[in-house]
Amino acid sequence: MPCPPDSATPPARRVSVDPQGPVLVEGPVEIALDDGTVVRSDRFVVAVCTCRRSRTYPWCDTSHRPRERAASPNEEGNP
Repeated sequence: MPCPPDSATPPARRVSVDPQGPVLVEGPVEIALDDGTVVRSDRFVVAVCTCRRSRTYPWCDTSHRPRERAASPNEEGNP
């Protein structure tokens, strides 16, 4: 049975997990890193990197997405 709401209890944060991408967390968010530093974002939704490829880790910069190169004219079937 759920507990009744308590005015002293902060609201729950919603977390969305995308298997192909970052974890989305309703902000503001503070993250404690392995070295003990704490980083903070005041955005209303924060993308947290789970693959560690981001240059802005712990924030996601979409580095997890596969890179596709543009097709050359010969690859598109044009002479």
